[in-house]
Amino acid sequence: MSILSSAGDHRGSGLVLPEGFVFGSATASYQIEGAASEDGRTPSIWDTFSRTPGKVWNGDTGDVACDHYHRVEQDLDLMSDLGLEAYRFSMAWPRIVPTADGGMNQAGIDFYSRLVDGLLDRGIRPVATLYHWDLPQYLEDAGGWTSRATTDAFERYAEIMGAALGDRVQTWTTLNEPWCSAYLGYGQGGHAPGRREPASALAAVHHLNLAHGRALQALRATSTGDPDYSVTLNFHVLRGQGDGADEAMRRIDALANRAFTHPMLRGEYPADLLDDTASVTDWSFVQEGDLATVNQPVDVLGVNYYSTATVRLWDGLSEKQQNDGHKGAAGGTAWPGSDQLVEFVEQPGPYTAMGWNIAPEGLEELLVSLSEQFPEQPLMVTENGAAFDDEVADDGAVHDPERTDYLRRHFTAAHRALEHGVDLRGYFVWSLLDNFEWGYGYAKRFGIVRVDFDTLERTVKDSGHWYRELIASRTIGA
Repeated sequence: MSILSSAGDHRGSGLVLPEGFVFGSATASYQIEGAASEDGRTPSIWDTFSRTPGKVWNGDTGDVACDHYHRVEQDLDLMSDLGLEAYRFSMAWPRIVPTADGGMNQAGIDFYSRLVDGLLDRGIRPVATLYHWDLPQYLEDAGGWTSRATTDAFERYAEIMGAALGDRVQTWTTLNEPWCSAYLGYGQGGHAPGRREPASALAAVHHLNLAHGRALQALRATSTGDPDYSVTLNFHVLRGQGDGADEAMRRIDALANRAFTHPMLRGEYPADLLDDTASVTDWSFVQEGDLATVNQPVDVLGVNYYSTATVRLWDGLSEKQQNDGHKGAAGGTAWPGSDQLVEFVEQPGPYTAMGWNIAPEGLEELLVSLSEQFPEQPLMVTENGAAFDDEVADDGAVHDPERTDYLRRHFTAAHRALEHGVDLRGYFVWSLLDNFEWGYGYAKRFGIVRVDFDTLERTVKDSGHWYRELIASRTIGA
């Protein structure tokens, strides 16, 4: 039983979040920008993947998305109207470095410079992510994250952005959810580039970790302001079932969580991870000095959380359950070395439209656990939110009580973590806008602002109005 299992339904009322706790919202470049072939931008792996028949629901692409590239001033005004204190966005690498020769594209830099200036003009802190999955296609053609050369290119990209925006960006984030990039992109195949190669997934894990360390060094060397430096990880909060539950959780924790936290924050790969995956790879891609490079201090660790996962040892006879919450791709696995040993069992509801269970206690447990594992490390919830099947009322309003309740319960979990003594600096709701939800295309809506994908009109949902009031009052459920 969890030490926090008595926490109730997490519907707090009158809970005050402290001064200095930052309220923000988040997006990602490919999911909102559009303008996929404008002003010098070249294709990313997601452009290629989304154009491949059968890879994305309905054949949707990010060609237009929310058209944020052309509507940036409107969206900035929307952020200001909501009272956001910070905005977490990502930059499209192929907008900045569109060709393999490494030359920078000034038009791409200028777009993000205008965005950052627009945020600062409105009193909103810019939180910039270098990589939210849109790897330039030319790099994938040369091996992608399985190739050490991609870390060289990422370091160069970080230098360019540090020099261009490092005087104004408040927080730099190197990577968003490298677990997804490595395991879903190179192992399971449900994300771009769609490869199903277990050994390649583990090589990608290491090269993403190495890219993180090298990018932090480059950003620190080129940023002339005083930004914070961070990385954002998506953590798997695990529940065990049946005989061998601890072993099932240990294996998945090694692949999902410690494969990133331990090299980044401790300068080592866990011995059990290396043992579990020895039949897949010998890890010879880890070179002398790499782990020292990966192990750079970060001012804040970004925490993305949506749901829990329940695992048990598979008996090898019954049909293996694969309820790990990720869009499946036949023939691939996100769990190299453990895919024939561990299964992900169905969890009790209620669920979001993604089929993910709603478990705010998991966020509280995760934040407390990370604080105990890394007691000197400040934390930030960099993504949390929910997709539901929103309906537009006759008057044009979007009443989304399920999303509002979801956010209230998860902000209550964050408040409880603060009461446990967790050094939690803020919270970014995912997402500001309904957008391109990767393999699900436009079928899943996470936004606190509705986007009509025919007209591109923006409408603040009831959850957005609730969030505006939370930010203004700093009080949950007042």
